[in-house]
Amino acid sequence: MRRFSVAADTVIQPIKTRLDDFRQQTRVQAGSLIISMFGDAILPRGGRVWLGSLIRLLEPLELNERLVRTSVFRLAKEEWLRTETVGRRADYVLTNSGRRRFEEASRHIYASHAPLWDRRWRLILAVGEFEPKERERLRQALFWQGFGVLGADCFVHPSADLTAAFDALVAEGLSAYLDRLMPLLAADSRSGLSANDADLVRRAWNLDALASAYSEFVATYLPALAELRRDRQAEVGEEDAFLLRTLLIHDYRRLLLRDPELPDVLLPVDWPGQKARLLCKELYRRLVPASERHLDHLLTLADGTNPPCDPSYADRFPQDDPLAAMAL
Repeated sequence: MRRFSVAADTVIQPIKTRLDDFRQQTRVQAGSLIISMFGDAILPRGGRVWLGSLIRLLEPLELNERLVRTSVFRLAKEEWLRTETVGRRADYVLTNSGRRRFEEASRHIYASHAPLWDRRWRLILAVGEFEPKERERLRQALFWQGFGVLGADCFVHPSADLTAAFDALVAEGLSAYLDRLMPLLAADSRSGLSANDADLVRRAWNLDALASAYSEFVATYLPALAELRRDRQAEVGEEDAFLLRTLLIHDYRRLLLRDPELPDVLLPVDWPGQKARLLCKELYRRLVPASERHLDHLLTLADGTNPPCDPSYADRFPQDDPLAAMAL
């Protein structure tokens, strides 16, 4: 297969190391990676791709054709994707619900800063009876939306859209649970006798585990950013830029799925999530030009055309105070 690359002889060792580490994994969640790629690279180009093109894009990560086909088939069964036949070929297209889920995730992934807090807690109370297996499914589904747990029957989040949270439960196949759940918006209390917000955070979330995961993310990707900063003449090959961008967003998205996005006032000092966000933002912006050229060559539809990128997606990771990035 032809490889399109700018400065193909340039090897940036930290990037090669990250890509090689991924290739050496014995077990890859290909469906989750494809979801990340759809949201980051394919949605801006119309949300559709020919399966053969998707296979070619993932081949350099050593995901074989059979694995990609099986994973895409499962995503279609889960109603993330649907097929549209074009002659003897078919495009895989985001369903309406899949597009909504991606767009909701994008608001968190590409945000310029952490969300502001209105000092009110969002609660979901389990007011009906749940079998142990049902309760665990509910807990897992809300965990991946960032909800913490208070006792057995109360789930809490500082800023979630409760309507969107219930829609997500429906998308997860848990619509039968909704009539046993009560969404509430907690009023802000300033009584000296009440538990404070810090107490609630300590009970509801294991921030130590999340902090460790963020620190690992920074340790994984900071060497690549440091090398690009050090050598301003270095050009990342188009294929490598696309592959690293895909893994960067994939790993960051998985972290955000576990992150309740607590406001700064509720987080420990030197919270590594902020460093991870700044790192992801700067490295992503450096990878975009070369990776988009790669997509121009290899992302095709069933009819053979190359869909252009919607210019509105250029606003991802808008610029912040340039001094903030120096904190890395």
